[in-house]
Parts: sequence; C-alpha cells; structure tokens
Amino acid sequence: MITIIDYGLGNVRAFVNVYKRLNIDVRTAETADGLVGASKLILPGVGAFDHAMQRLEQSGMREAIEMLVRERKVPVLGVCVGMQILARSSDEGVSPGLGWIPAQVKSFRSRPDHGLPLPHMGWNDVRPTRETHLFRELESARFYFLHSYYFECDDSADIAAVANYGTDFTCAVASANIYGVQFHPEKSHRFGTRLLRNFAEL
Repeated sequence: MITIIDYGLGNVRAFVNVYKRLNIDVRTAETADGLVGASKLILPGVGAFDHAMQRLEQSGMREAIEMLVRERKVPVLGVCVGMQILARSSDEGVSPGLGWIPAQVKSFRSRPDHGLPLPHMGWNDVRPTRETHLFRELESARFYFLHSYYFECDDSADIAAVANYGTDFTCAVASANIYGVQFHPEKSHRFGTRLLRNFAEL
C-alpha cells in the first residue's frame, strides 16, 4: 500500500490523484496508526526546512516512520523539502534533519559562480547519473522545480540524478530503501507519473 505522509505540508491530494489514475492502491496517513501496513512511503514537503521538521515532530508520526524506514526497510520517497529533510541539516535553518542520507542542504547563493534568479522555478532537464529503477524509462525527462536550496551528498554514490541551474546540482538521491527528488513529480505530467509508477514497483 502506497502511503502518503500527511503532516500538513505538500501536495498530498495530487499524489493520491496520480496513483488513483494508475489504479494503484494509495492512502494518506495523518497519525502513526495510519502508517500500519504501509509498503511504500511518500514524504512530501513545501516551504522551509525547519518548519517541515517541526511539523513532522508535531504530527506524532516520526517514531513510527523511523521504525518503518530504518528497521523494516520500507522504501520511502522524499519530495522537495521532503527530500531536503533526509539530510543532516540545512543552511536554511538550525533544526537537525532526519539524517538518513549523509548530506547537507545548501543555498544556491553559497555558490560563488551562481548569479541566476531564485527560486529556481519551472521545468528543467533531469539526467540520471546511474541506473536505478526510479528512473526507468526516464533517461531523457523534464520535471517541475521550485526551490532555492540544493542537496549536497557526502558520498557521490548516493546521487541518482542531476539537473543544471548555472551549474549541475543533485536533484535525486538513492541509498538502499531511501529515495529523494528535489522536483515535483506530482506536477510533472507524464514524466512524474512514470516516476511515481516506478516507485510503486520497487
């Protein structure tokens, strides 16, 4: 069962609608009890890093999510800020992240060669850097972005795809059962639908 973690952030209904069109069983979870029986988790997010971590803590679901992901190895897909909070921390705030992937979230403004407008908004090409089922049949794909911060992995082996905004940046990660995408598959039409189907088929 695909379970969308509803902690008050993200386009929850849009994910549900995609999976319903695909005839894939989906539900949302607003409490720890709602996570029982989840076979895949999606962690959406919009807004600021610290606010996302605060909302996740206040939801009462963090402990159950940690158990599913870290102990039971249930696949999880973090989206946008939901990807960013997979890291240890962010330049955007002071709260520690989940720390599931060794990484730091940084501002595009921290790059000395970056002079492009922020946020990075709109459609952009995404290039897989290695073979993962998440990007099956998506070797040449475009996705919708809206962000001012990017994910910097300690280990390049965790990078699954890059995009370019002035310079290349990591836009997707994959480490064991943990996946993250900076773009919004739920807003990316056929490419996003393909990626969400791929996640369901992991």
